[in-house]
Amino acid sequence: MRGRSRALSGTLALLVSLVAGGCGVWPGAGGSDGDLRVLVPNTAGGGYDTTARTVAQVLEETGTASDVQVFNLPGAGGTVGLQRTVNERGNGRLALQMGLGVLGASHVLRTRVTVRQTTPIARLIEEPEAVVVRDDSPYRTVGELVAAWKESPRRVTVGGGSSLGGPDHLFPMELAGTVGIAPRRVRYVAYDGGGGDLLPALLDGRVDFATSGIGEFLGQIQAGQLRVLAVSGDRPMAALPGVPTLQASGIDLVFHNWRGIVAPPGISPADRERWIRALTALHTSRQWKAELTRHGWTDAFITGDSFAAYLTRQDAVVAGLVARLGLDRRPGRGGQTERTRWTNSARSAADASPRDVAKLSTSRIRAPYASVWS
Repeated sequence: MRGRSRALSGTLALLVSLVAGGCGVWPGAGGSDGDLRVLVPNTAGGGYDTTARTVAQVLEETGTASDVQVFNLPGAGGTVGLQRTVNERGNGRLALQMGLGVLGASHVLRTRVTVRQTTPIARLIEEPEAVVVRDDSPYRTVGELVAAWKESPRRVTVGGGSSLGGPDHLFPMELAGTVGIAPRRVRYVAYDGGGGDLLPALLDGRVDFATSGIGEFLGQIQAGQLRVLAVSGDRPMAALPGVPTLQASGIDLVFHNWRGIVAPPGISPADRERWIRALTALHTSRQWKAELTRHGWTDAFITGDSFAAYLTRQDAVVAGLVARLGLDRRPGRGGQTERTRWTNSARSAADASPRDVAKLSTSRIRAPYASVWS
């Protein structure tokens, strides 16, 4: 009898380990009703897209989940995707890949929808911004670039892979203010598709320098096509030997971008916990650690209530920064503001039927604009 009891205990333990481990944390994964979907609020090739596809790959490689679908729904600085996520109330199999850029865009556009309406799941990574130029640029140091920029702000154009309010936009505005250039004099060209759209603009000379995370440009940096003059973190990056921080270059500024995952409002506690467990399993895997190194990302993992508290603090910080820089009252062409045009775009897309959204999600959508802040 005792032997049968021990055998039964061993069998139960094995079943528990299979459910929590190799079989994944998502019941029904692999079936038509078990598919997980990650919404990317910008076009292919950008930082959100790269992060989401890496997450999906590692979730599948580790057996944590299967058939993870990543789809793109760009527009209005990521707030189209945010609106769609909020509209999907109770959908525990959908998540939004988001970060600082979505927060910033929601404040610049003064959208009805905010990140506060979502269910926070996890912050995944941080990365500093980089000041990047072509290999043949006349600027050999960030000091030389800043000197030319201060002398003729209107003649120096900076490009970023995020829309107004995104990290690639907020960072050069903060940099300009730190070195004594009025943000309103900065010529910023926004490529909402991320590095996929910004890279050719930088290589073709349409912008004089770019601000972006290095993960999107690491191949071109290593190939010698691009040079990094400085990074915005508080320490040098292992992936960029010999590249100084802004502080080491005499510029007193530290700036970090971050990315995370949120779910629609009103999901069940069980679905929230499954997402947290899945991403915790991802975070501890050797595959994810290898991807952090490969992309030059910094591990910044927090989940659940801790991430919710972080989002609340970040939301207040970004709101203050956007107001201080005057980014929420940019006049646009034809009498409309950028905020009005983009907010209308977000509402139109968010009100589309699921079938229409599915068509958008599976198509290759280019960045809808490249607007100049000047």
